[in-house]
Amino acid sequence: MIKKIIVNICLLITLTAFAQEGTSSPYSFYGIGDVRFKGTVDTRAMGGVSVFPDSIHLNIQNPAHLASLKLTTFTAAGAYNTNNYKTETQEQNANRTTLDYFAVGIPTGKLGFSIGLFPYSSVGYKIQSLSGDTPPIFSRFNGIGGVNRVFAGAGYQLTKKINIGVSFQYNFGTIETTSLRFINGIEYGTRENNLSDLQGVNADFGITYQTKFKNNRSFFSSLAYTPESKLRLNNTRSIDIIQFLSSGAVGVIETAAIDVPQSTITTPSKLTIGTGYGKVKKWLVGAEISFINNSVLTNRFDDIEENFFENTIRYNIGGYFIPNYSSFSSYFKRLTYRAGLRYENTGLVLQNKSITDFAGTFGVGMPLNGTFSNLNFAVEIGKRGTVFNGLVEENYINFVVGLSFSDRWFVKRKYD
Repeated sequence: MIKKIIVNICLLITLTAFAQEGTSSPYSFYGIGDVRFKGTVDTRAMGGVSVFPDSIHLNIQNPAHLASLKLTTFTAAGAYNTNNYKTETQEQNANRTTLDYFAVGIPTGKLGFSIGLFPYSSVGYKIQSLSGDTPPIFSRFNGIGGVNRVFAGAGYQLTKKINIGVSFQYNFGTIETTSLRFINGIEYGTRENNLSDLQGVNADFGITYQTKFKNNRSFFSSLAYTPESKLRLNNTRSIDIIQFLSSGAVGVIETAAIDVPQSTITTPSKLTIGTGYGKVKKWLVGAEISFINNSVLTNRFDDIEENFFENTIRYNIGGYFIPNYSSFSSYFKRLTYRAGLRYENTGLVLQNKSITDFAGTFGVGMPLNGTFSNLNFAVEIGKRGTVFNGLVEENYINFVVGLSFSDRWFVKRKYD
């Protein structure tokens, strides 16, 4: 029964992944959009800390952890995002419901495999303004799309204490942006349409180490590295002569294609180092630091000049607590309570101001009775950007829910 449910969920999520509008941030105009993926629900609830091995939860951030899987595991998650955007003079709210990821992990002795899909970045904004010029100029800017990643990874238990792993991703997607302008008193306006089809490949490499002390405490450390890679962009641009119709729609009077060069965007390298300590199935605390070479990023078109990118450092700290993992008398004592913090310089610089992102996270993992499966919840409360220098401050709350189905799938029956 669970297998049929998983197949149906996979089909539904695959369709949703290609159709969703994953962000409403004006900052998603730059580069390849907002980089969305922050990890699975259980790691997001711990501030993004992914140093801990787990036998029944998939870890997509470091492929070496796949060697720790003991059961075949399917995981999927979605999020409801509520955002408040404000400048020095205006304020606006927006909500989104999005897919976060889905993946399947399969253990085979010392070797573990995983395949899956997640939206890596998203573009999604709608902005309009009326200038104070004489005559006034009405402008509207829209963007949609992003980059998705299909991945396949493997982890191997090199020794009882050391795992190694590698994951390969195929990146694909479409980003479409439009800018419309009308001058008051002039019947016709103009609309510029830009379309980019993106594709490329990249890889992740990981290694983990764990050891257990005599006091039943464990120490964990991990290292994950993503080298630079290339995204190839097939760009097209057109200019429309338009007018507003009485119905409120936009009518196209004439269209002209504009030659624009094809381009390549370099995605940054990333090095993540993590460490953790605690008592497995009771409590663990950990921290990670990531160094991301975002200065290699560029925009899709050369005529976007008001920004640049800088190198990034990301800090994550978090952990979990389980009152009594094997309690028979109280279900609540078997829950996993998680919390954490994360802070990063996103790499985007506007008006000579670095755009930063800070969030506090917490969540709970709820075991499904009679199985090794879990229902996991996470909440992120954070702020990105600033109202100063003519920029936008984003205050957000993200509610994330995920399912983790774990079972023994490939066991030969002894009796028919």
